[in-house]
Amino acid sequence: MVSVGLLMLCVSALSLAGSQPAQRSQQALSSPPPAGEQPPLGNLSFPWSRLRLPRYIIPLHYHLRLHPNLTSLHFTGSVHIQIDVQNNTNWVVLHSKGLQISKATILDQDFAHLSDKVLPVLHNPSHEQIGIFSPRVLSSGQTYFLYIEFGAELVEGFYGFYKSTYRTSAGETRVLASTHFEPTSARMAFPCFDEPSFKANFSVWIRRTPEFISLSNMPVVKTVEVNDGLLEDQFAPSVRMSTYLVAFVVCDFKSVTAKTSSGVQVSIYAAPEKWLQTHYALEVAVKMLDFYEEYFNIRYPLPKQDLIAIPDFQSGAMENWGLTTYRETSLLFDPLTSSVSDKLWVTMVIGHELAHQWFGNLVTMEWWNDIWLNEGFARYMEYISVEATHPDLKVEEYLLHTCFAAVGHDSLNSSRPISSPAENPTQIKEMFDTVSYDKGACVLHMLRHFLTDHVFQSGIVRYLRKYSYRNAHNQDLWDSLANTCSEEDFISGKHCYSSSQATKNAYLFAGEHLNLKAMMKTWTLQKGIPLVTVSKKGSRLQLRQERFLRTVMPSDPLWSTVQKGFLWHIPLTYKTDTSNTIHRHLMTTPTDSIHIEEGASWVKVNTDMTGYYVVHYEDGGWDVINKLLTENHTALSYKDRTHLIHNAFQLVTAGHLPLNKALDLIGYLKQETHTVPLLQGLGYLEAFYHLIEKRDEADLTHNLGTYILKFFRAVIDQQTWSDSGTVSERRLRSEVLSLACHLDDPSCLERAHQHFKAWLQANGTLNLPTDVAETVYSVGARDDYGWISLLHTYKISPSAAQKNKILFALTNSRDIEKLQRLLEMGLEGKVIRLQDLSRLILMVARNPRGQNLAWNFVKKNWDTLVQKFQLGSFCIRNIIIGTTGQFSSPEELAEVQMFFESIKDQASQLRATQLALDNIQKNVRWVQRNLETLRNWLNEQMK
Repeated sequence: MVSVGLLMLCVSALSLAGSQPAQRSQQALSSPPPAGEQPPLGNLSFPWSRLRLPRYIIPLHYHLRLHPNLTSLHFTGSVHIQIDVQNNTNWVVLHSKGLQISKATILDQDFAHLSDKVLPVLHNPSHEQIGIFSPRVLSSGQTYFLYIEFGAELVEGFYGFYKSTYRTSAGETRVLASTHFEPTSARMAFPCFDEPSFKANFSVWIRRTPEFISLSNMPVVKTVEVNDGLLEDQFAPSVRMSTYLVAFVVCDFKSVTAKTSSGVQVSIYAAPEKWLQTHYALEVAVKMLDFYEEYFNIRYPLPKQDLIAIPDFQSGAMENWGLTTYRETSLLFDPLTSSVSDKLWVTMVIGHELAHQWFGNLVTMEWWNDIWLNEGFARYMEYISVEATHPDLKVEEYLLHTCFAAVGHDSLNSSRPISSPAENPTQIKEMFDTVSYDKGACVLHMLRHFLTDHVFQSGIVRYLRKYSYRNAHNQDLWDSLANTCSEEDFISGKHCYSSSQATKNAYLFAGEHLNLKAMMKTWTLQKGIPLVTVSKKGSRLQLRQERFLRTVMPSDPLWSTVQKGFLWHIPLTYKTDTSNTIHRHLMTTPTDSIHIEEGASWVKVNTDMTGYYVVHYEDGGWDVINKLLTENHTALSYKDRTHLIHNAFQLVTAGHLPLNKALDLIGYLKQETHTVPLLQGLGYLEAFYHLIEKRDEADLTHNLGTYILKFFRAVIDQQTWSDSGTVSERRLRSEVLSLACHLDDPSCLERAHQHFKAWLQANGTLNLPTDVAETVYSVGARDDYGWISLLHTYKISPSAAQKNKILFALTNSRDIEKLQRLLEMGLEGKVIRLQDLSRLILMVARNPRGQNLAWNFVKKNWDTLVQKFQLGSFCIRNIIIGTTGQFSSPEELAEVQMFFESIKDQASQLRATQLALDNIQKNVRWVQRNLETLRNWLNEQMK
């Protein structure tokens, strides 16, 4: 604990940086607030019963002073909050979690104390709120200053103000303190109005010892020496922002710095020995900021942008305004050990976080139900920004997979609408999921292609300009994209339609008037994804839409219930063999019919999968597609070919198409030269293999493995064990060789053993080709000496990218004792960091010998895992869904249900538990319906 003297040191010279002149602030607050015993709370009861704070007190400016002690791992602080009172009241209610409040008082606008005693503070821990009682009424229309002193331990974990550590090459452990506040953890670092709509300015002052530096959202304007050799960094007041975007770090990191073309200072910070791994991120961040300033036509509003690699970090990165924080794997790039996939990942994550500086930070959703306005946009802007700034990375080849991930989630009955209610912190954390990120991005992709690039970009700029430093709803975005605005905006000469004119001036799309608001409601306010069934009847295309589900079959009694009330406004696109034109049609009814050209022999609907819907070709339509792919696959784009493969296998799972039809469809891949459809087809075969190898089906497992190796023999043999070629070729190499060695292909194993032996003998002086390093490590980890050698390298490697590859290899061991040891090390959190535990559990679960091991580990350590990662976090969600993801028997389903029943108080709060059960049910049905078909089909192929 920090001594009382130190606490008083933090308080004695408090000043307020706000709307008042600095000199007056310093004078008014040069002495501490009145001392005295806290009065008994008497009959006072907590004045507020709701989860959300009352709206009658609005924070305007926080002056926050903190002193984190990195020796005692405790911090003390004080906060002065300038508040605007809008109703007469005796109470101020705000958020606080885990903080020891030692003093609270309220001052009027002349800085006079309202009471000569310290004010009573009531706590409501279940709502993470405190109430401060003022004996004098706070009057409506007046400004006051709320002053609170507090302290707490630096948190063990990943939220709030928490401790992180790293080890130097000499074995010394060094400590730093960092923050992660999104969505509801700013209240763990200082008392605040911790909701996104309570935007305010923040002046942060941080005390530290000279061997450290401190960082926050804004630049340091002054550093002063205070008592006991401490330094105090005083940061410039911030722009108006939400509490979840406030950030500060105290560390001993080094940085590299450059400026954008508009003069913004960009710096990349990392642990000193990882300084050389920061240069690629600097190049990316400068390019990205320049791109976004041009694309959004709005200058980045802060003077600097810091990006910092935090050694302990649960998520991938966080968009704090002006101080974005990252996992080391999301920011650092080591040319000697980072693969081309690692490079793409770093580039995309930086693109995502910098997009947030406008989408999310400048304009913020009103409440967490619309978090997709932040995350869906940032996920989509990853693709737009990387394609513009790093075209060599071929990022457009990955967008399809983002949409495929969304379809996989959205076709379970337990999915949710993009915009969903969320009130408590657990529900809010669960909003950061596939629906908000991936479905949000794919719906925006559909909208961009629907409205055209120019209209979409203009609408975004309008939205960002109109709601700068404010909060917005779904509807505000549609109004901006549809070029509508209020009567007042219209009269004032802004170039937009009035709301009454909107329907008259709506966009024309293929000759049809578009009601954008009505259309987008069908995509954001109802869950699921549509299935469009197509049947060609002469020169007409018959269309039918219904909800696409992989967990309920058309033959099930529940079918009509789960279909009831679902209808989308679907922007259809299609191509035929008679012209190069992309035809468009807006489908707003359950059935529809459109005229196509005479003599068209084939039709491909959802061109390049720009639309978010699944397509089924009835009445022999799939036979026509199969024939086209076999005879002339280049008549379709690589995106169309990939989309067809995806749709076919999704339809198999949903019971609309026999498995042998889909397997026949990918027979054309022997002629395929493009990486993306090739990997899509291979991916399905690999998924079936992983599902079956975990069952007691030795012959079937062997036959499928043999077939995959035979079918892709030419592709496997073409691969070099190097880092040569284009990004697409290098990605194919990594995937194909990884699978070939997993299937025990002799030539693959031989090459991998040769490389591993050379790597071992070089004793750290040889770097493997980065694209095949993970495969080489995985083969090397099969014997005891190789496994132990890899674990040693894992412990000492300065490269997070290399550690990731080695950890994957270690979890591929066929020795159950080794897998158990890894899980125990992950839980201990020393050699394998706690941040990597959820990924470790999933990797062990993917190993056929580790699936039950991982599941039993989760059951045994459930309470510990929830304590470490928090209920509702994406780590807990990934653990639940990932460890059960390949269960495929009724017995496994029953066991998982039984476990969820045993933790029902927690399970009932989690959408992830129902998603996991739906997923297992889907697997059970797939096996029941398709296993014999697969067995028979393989027997035919092996003849």
